[in-house]
Amino acid sequence: MVGPMIADGADIEAVSGQGGRLRTERDRFVALAFCWADILFELDAARNIVFAGGPVLSVLGRSPESLTGGPIDSLVAPSDQALLRQLLRVAEERGRIDGVRVRLEGAQGPTPPLSLAGYQLDDFKQHFFLAFRMSAANDEADTVFRARDAETGLYDQSAFPELAAKRIKRLQETGENVKVSMVSMGGFAKLRSRLDAATGRSLMDTVSACLRAHSADGDTVARIDQDRYGLVHDAGLDLKVFEKELESVTREVDPVGKGISVDAATISVEDGGIGEEDMAKSLLFVVNRICESHGGQYTLKSLSNNLPELMTQAVESVEAFKTVIAKSAFNLAFQPIVDVHTGGIHHYEALVRFGPASKGNSSPFRQITFAEEVGLIDRFDLEVAKKAIAWLAKWPRNTRRYRLAVNVSGHSVGSDFYVSSLHKLLRENPWVQGKLMFEITESSRMTDLDRANDFIQGLRKVGYPVCLDDFGAGAASFQYLSALEVDIVKLDGSAVRNTYSGAKGRAFLSSLAALCKSLGVETIAEMVEKRDVLAYVRKCGIDFAQGYLFGEPSTNIKDFDPLPRADLFRRR
Repeated sequence: MVGPMIADGADIEAVSGQGGRLRTERDRFVALAFCWADILFELDAARNIVFAGGPVLSVLGRSPESLTGGPIDSLVAPSDQALLRQLLRVAEERGRIDGVRVRLEGAQGPTPPLSLAGYQLDDFKQHFFLAFRMSAANDEADTVFRARDAETGLYDQSAFPELAAKRIKRLQETGENVKVSMVSMGGFAKLRSRLDAATGRSLMDTVSACLRAHSADGDTVARIDQDRYGLVHDAGLDLKVFEKELESVTREVDPVGKGISVDAATISVEDGGIGEEDMAKSLLFVVNRICESHGGQYTLKSLSNNLPELMTQAVESVEAFKTVIAKSAFNLAFQPIVDVHTGGIHHYEALVRFGPASKGNSSPFRQITFAEEVGLIDRFDLEVAKKAIAWLAKWPRNTRRYRLAVNVSGHSVGSDFYVSSLHKLLRENPWVQGKLMFEITESSRMTDLDRANDFIQGLRKVGYPVCLDDFGAGAASFQYLSALEVDIVKLDGSAVRNTYSGAKGRAFLSSLAALCKSLGVETIAEMVEKRDVLAYVRKCGIDFAQGYLFGEPSTNIKDFDPLPRADLFRRR
């Protein structure tokens, strides 16, 4: 930032009076600031401009002389005026402003964001020195992050973990001590309901500006949910004082003078050698846990003592799961998908299992959910595909006795890393064509259906069928079926059970099977565990069945040769 250059004793004595010392300081400020900044301002106690320098005319359309005596607010874009006021308050408390993005109001409207640095010296309490720097890359985050909350202009929850990690590591490398805090403003929505629209909008602008002003670089803050925020800030920030400041702002505008209660809790982010990527994943995990507590029995205050431990656990869990991926430390268990008419095995679903290889039925739900939460699922899904190909390689390549379906999380479908790496893997192993297919799980995670369909067609084009899992489990299933061209849909087990027990169930399932058949899509009924259910799905026109009726998942595929309960089909 632009730092103060204080005159030494001899210089001060050579300059008579406070006015002379102020002129000396201004000269030093100008000399140093022009090494960094483009536009310079000095403000008096009333926040009026007493000095302006730099290309003011070309940027703002006004000469430096014409600005003298006018308020600095008149030169700041309306959207950032509340922010500047908060920044000047911070400068009064801490003595400086450092690298905050602010837009000025030019002749043609708001300028692009400028980096603002400034300070207020103890010797000159009535004056501020501000320096603005124009740059093509004012905000390093905005070259990567575009996810901002529409109402506040702050980053949203999806952007915060990676943004925070990036800023934290950069500041730690320069020796600065920073922390991450979560701020809860319970009752904010009720307060706004008591205000008129203009006052409510002004309050939201003031609160957002206050959060930004106290955050690192003036923009490392995000709206996590309706009334919770996350910010990276200097370790010197007194959270108690900060809470009171926000509460005071809300009381001032509340018609009943009540305001809201503000809670803040700090997450430990001390530099213990953790990398930026792992820090981002760990923060994501912690933020998700905090959001899950919203509306429950825990407040942010009650969670505060556990946050450091939660962050430590998250870091350790991320590292442990990365080791699982690197060492391929998991097993594949197999479960057959059976033709409901002949009993022939169409293919096997390759299911992930952690722990001893002999235990093929322990659910990996917790580990997979964790991988999805912290953004490791794409790497894990790729490793599963590699393991499946390695397993197929143990058998003669001229046989198609075994065909495996490998799961792909809906998260991975949108990962450029996964998509490009998977296609590279398939190009390197062309012999698996006809032996490998892909089953998209957690399809509800797919928000960009056009991109998802591009992924699906990319696999089908090179000879790999695609199955859509969990069909019928949600209202969006038919939207997926119309938007995504797949080869097979797997009917969710709960949906099959519900139609089996419902009075109109058979008509519904039969119609669904007929619809899929008309689209050229085959169907699998999941969780078929009883003879009667098998007969039911057969009558409804479903093509294949999967479930414990034909055996539990096993790491030994020979357990299905011959198929358990093959007598179910001989009598036909």
